[in-house]
Amino acid sequence: MTDSKAAGFVTLQLKFTEPAGNKFKTIACCTFKGPQSEETEYTVSYFFNKNLMMEYNSTRGNWTGFTAYTIEAAKWWNSDHLDPLKKRIERKLLCEDTLDLIQSIDNLTTIPTVRLKSVKRPNGEHASTLVCSAYNFYPKQIRMMWMRNGQEVTTDVSYSDVMPNGDWYYQTHSYLEYFPTSAEKIACMVEHLGLSEPMFVVWDPSLPVEQRTRIAVGLCGLVIGFVIAISGIIYYNKKSAAYITVN
Repeated sequence: MTDSKAAGFVTLQLKFTEPAGNKFKTIACCTFKGPQSEETEYTVSYFFNKNLMMEYNSTRGNWTGFTAYTIEAAKWWNSDHLDPLKKRIERKLLCEDTLDLIQSIDNLTTIPTVRLKSVKRPNGEHASTLVCSAYNFYPKQIRMMWMRNGQEVTTDVSYSDVMPNGDWYYQTHSYLEYFPTSAEKIACMVEHLGLSEPMFVVWDPSLPVEQRTRIAVGLCGLVIGFVIAISGIIYYNKKSAAYITVN
């Protein structure tokens, strides 16, 4: 969707393949130019081996051929008095009757879940890679930007494609190569239709809470084990001294 508030698109594709590998494809497309059904444009395109051969356009109200053969075929179909009726029925079923559904989907938004993590480089390199990941958002239009001390970072930045995540949702990732310093404040900024203002996720180089908890539990276990070992040694020494005194 180019503009979620102004236009919507529904594309239905039927593919037919011959044994020799020649491919025929038909695409029916509804373009919603406004909230009224009269503003919907319906097109039908015929392709052969990925080449556009013929196209019907409801705004023009006729067929257009793009090869010598399809130009003649378009003339024949444009002279068929039943073909305009067929196209009006198709337009109503595929476009007008689904306009409310398309508009409700068009207004549906899901706020992205954003996570920020660091990935260490192999071979002991000092440079690291920060990964900013956005999950479970809809629609797919999203903008991600890296900020360093309030300024946009334009170098050493890369992006993945926006990929379908299943169940209408999408995910995408952005990467920043950097050398960690204590004086810098690095953040990942995310802009999305579901957000009233940009979302900032600031990179904290300290250990995550879960990792700090695991370390604290490990240290407590080590201290307890050390205390038990010392107590055992003291107890053993006392028993040994008592045994020697009695004899």
